[in-house]
Amino acid sequence: MTAAIAAGVLVAAGVYLLLQRGLIRVILGFVLLGHAANVVIVAAGGMRLRDAPLLSGAGTDRMADPLPQAFVLTAIVITFGLTVYLLAIARAGGDDDPPEESSDEEDPR
Repeated sequence: MTAAIAAGVLVAAGVYLLLQRGLIRVILGFVLLGHAANVVIVAAGGMRLRDAPLLSGAGTDRMADPLPQAFVLTAIVITFGLTVYLLAIARAGGDDDPPEESSDEEDPR
């Protein structure tokens, strides 16, 4: 239940930041959505206390499933790569807010 609430809060904050105007806020929104995806994957693998999957001498019913852990590791790398790419775009773009159009100016036509 705690993982579901944490994922919901992360998704809500990520979507809110994605809908904002600045590029840095959008990048932070993507980062939060990446973290939410990681929480969902870990929660899908089971949140109960389990033994190490390969090194313990426990039976197979007590071993943790290593597949969600591998998925989360892959998702972390993908999120990091996406974050670095978006930060490079933000840095190369310069000003992240377009100039506001003024209604006071006369029509050039």
